[in-house]
Amino acid sequence: MRKFFTSFMAFFLSLLAGGIVAVGLAVNTGAQEEYILVFFACGLVTTVVTISFFIAQFFPDPLKAINGVGIGTVVLFVLAGLGLIGWTFSQPPEGRDWGGNLPIIAGLVLPSLATIVVQWLFVGWRVRRGLEAGA
Repeated sequence: MRKFFTSFMAFFLSLLAGGIVAVGLAVNTGAQEEYILVFFACGLVTTVVTISFFIAQFFPDPLKAINGVGIGTVVLFVLAGLGLIGWTFSQPPEGRDWGGNLPIIAGLVLPSLATIVVQWLFVGWRVRRGLEAGA
C-alpha cells in the first residue's frame, strides 16, 4: 500500500511541478494554441514516469532501480531536447522559425525534466524512509 500511495502522491506533485513550469514558459514566451501540445505532453510524461518509478519500487534493490530510472529518463529527455535543437539548426536559415520552434522545444523538455526530478526526489525519499523504518 505504501508503494501505491507513494506513486499516487508523486504523480500529483510532479504533474503540478511540470504544469507550473509549462505555464511559466507559456506566459514568458507569449504562447498561443501551439502550447496545447506542451500541456498534453506534460500529462503523458507524468503518467509514463509514474509507472516507471512505480515498477522500480518492486525491484530487489529499489533505491538503485529508482536512481537508474531517474538517470535514464533525464538523459533521454536531455538527448531529445538536444535532438530537437539540432533539428531546428539543420533547417535552412530562411526556414528557421526561432520564435515558434524554440519555445515549443523548451516547453516539451523543461516541464518533463521538472516532472522527472520531482518524481525521482519524492519516490527516492519515500523508499529511503521505508527502508530505514524496516531496518
